[in-house]
Amino acid sequence: MGRDLGIIIHGGDSLHDIRSISKSIVSACVGIAVQQGKIESVDQKVFDFFPEYAKLDTGLKSLLTIKHLLCMSSGLVWNEEVPYDNPENSEIRMIRSPNPVEYVLSQPMNAPPGKVWKYNGGTTQLLAAIIEKTTGKKIDQFGNENLFQPLEIMRFDWAKYPGTDMPAAASGLRLRSRDLLKFGLLYYHGGKWKDQQVVPEKWIEESFQPHVERPGGGAYGYQFWLWEEMINNRAVPIVACVGNGDQRIFFDKARDLVVVITAGNYNKWDIEKNAGALLKDYIYPALVKP
Repeated sequence: MGRDLGIIIHGGDSLHDIRSISKSIVSACVGIAVQQGKIESVDQKVFDFFPEYAKLDTGLKSLLTIKHLLCMSSGLVWNEEVPYDNPENSEIRMIRSPNPVEYVLSQPMNAPPGKVWKYNGGTTQLLAAIIEKTTGKKIDQFGNENLFQPLEIMRFDWAKYPGTDMPAAASGLRLRSRDLLKFGLLYYHGGKWKDQQVVPEKWIEESFQPHVERPGGGAYGYQFWLWEEMINNRAVPIVACVGNGDQRIFFDKARDLVVVITAGNYNKWDIEKNAGALLKDYIYPALVKP
């Protein structure tokens, strides 16, 4: 979600396009809304929030819950495997549709909810819409008041869909890299920042749990990725926020480690020395005592 600016100078105060790490921020906002009582629980049915689309509330879709959206196990037909400049890409189709929420809800089902993991930025947009429905605030305003301000994040930008005032929940957030680290440290410390509990600790525990297995290995939490990385012939459990272009927050609680990586490798999938390689080949070896 953005335009190519070419090579630009990036400094400590530059707002950086974090792409799908935006999804993890949305997840945090859902957890805060649950804590506030705006959302009863993750087991609430999705269509409870969208009575205007009752005609779509049929068959397997009637089983859809917030938890299925968080875990990307909705069962909805969705295709983000093709490049984002391909008009067949489902997220691009959602962005170009006159009503992104209706577009997502109108997609057919090809699996029962909760059974199959499928990467789906549309489900994150539905989460943002549920935030707006329950709080009266769009995701950028709610996130600012309940997450960014407590973290003393004073500068951010959340890109809107073209010609609308709807923030692109799945990929539109821009933050300074150092403020992204604040979010990482917040989750590392169980949702607490200084003396304030910003995100419920239980929510973070649930977010870091493997709720659904991903094809090809690993699992998925509440808009967080989980897998095991082989380091020195040992399996190391990793939790991560992941964004197109090598945007990463890596969590390894056992080794007292939070790593934030930002880069400009958007839509480049074959870079050998990518963020994962940086973690595995350089950061972990540097932690090993001689």
